[in-house]
Amino acid sequence: MKIIHYCQHVLGIGHYFRSLEIARALHRHQLILVSGGPPVGAELPSHVSEYGLPGLQMDSGFSTIFPIEKNRSLEEVQEERTNLLCSLFEKTAPDLFLVELYPFGRKRFHFELLPILQAIRRGDFGSTRVVCSLRDILVEKKDQEFYERRVLDILNKYFGALLVHADATLISLDETFASTADIKIPVVYTGFVTARPSGDEGENIRNRLDLKENEPLIVASAGGGRVGADLLGAVVDAHARLAESRQLRLCVFTGPFMAEEDFSALENKAASLPGVQLARFTTEFLSFLGAADLSISMAGYNTCMNILAARVPALVWPFGQNREQRLRAQKLAGLGGLTLLNQEDLEPSRLAVLVEKALKAGRYSVEPSVNLAGAEVTARWLEEWCGQEEGRMP
Repeated sequence: MKIIHYCQHVLGIGHYFRSLEIARALHRHQLILVSGGPPVGAELPSHVSEYGLPGLQMDSGFSTIFPIEKNRSLEEVQEERTNLLCSLFEKTAPDLFLVELYPFGRKRFHFELLPILQAIRRGDFGSTRVVCSLRDILVEKKDQEFYERRVLDILNKYFGALLVHADATLISLDETFASTADIKIPVVYTGFVTARPSGDEGENIRNRLDLKENEPLIVASAGGGRVGADLLGAVVDAHARLAESRQLRLCVFTGPFMAEEDFSALENKAASLPGVQLARFTTEFLSFLGAADLSISMAGYNTCMNILAARVPALVWPFGQNREQRLRAQKLAGLGGLTLLNQEDLEPSRLAVLVEKALKAGRYSVEPSVNLAGAEVTARWLEEWCGQEEGRMP
């Protein structure tokens, strides 16, 4: 199958890496990943090529979208993106168009997606099937009823199926989208999407860091890094208090998009402290979680699923702009091993106590009772669905 997988990362990197994990599972097919945000630096599988549109990004308040390239107008970039995307479809004539989040989100990319969807419906590119790839929880809207009507109009008209990357036993779509019953196309729960650590990757990280057998390792992270500087600053301050009486190691990953002044402030905090390593990004994040005794992070989809896959105890501080991260964290806390942090918990002395408590509790040995095979299930379902439509397997 020829697949075009459309994913735009305008604030963080979670959408991009979830899409990349799904792309890895579709390894029997030719896949083009259409992106259009800041460079991430992730390694692509051999069967995946990336088609980068001129970059757009959004502010942390989700109110303004603007070009990454300075001195270019939004209108100019939008026109170029629309033409490039259309040209790609004309050259490729894909069998499958996999669209991440839209029409449930990415409303600001309607300008380039609607023309493509209309052209697909007319048959301009041959027989192209369209599928929506959706995470577990949707953010709330000011006019929820209007929002849901708009989503249904587009979804039922232009899409052939909806894949929800969640385990319905933990959270179902109707908890954040009341009109789920009005969706006319197949709705499939794939399970959560995450990579899995191999048995020796964590041990290799501990050996590389030259950790003593009983020396705790804490991994602190902030996703893409545009938000979360307050959390990481509090973690470094809490580490300073803990390091006064015990030996422990802290690895901090700020995210590639953290503002330079915030990164510099963390560097200055960490410079005089024993056992602290600071980096913007690592391609081995899951391996670090496999090596860790505790994770401290935001509560984004990818990080939470990585935590479950690595079976590492975690303290999570949900992003407060909307309900998404807090609702996810509350659901996952019921499984054990994950503790929510509130704003007052970022006071360094208080956070140090919570870290000590989590370290004493230790790792949990029982695998979480949720489906984490979302990427594999997605690939298998798409192959079977497209094969049934054509009367053959791709």
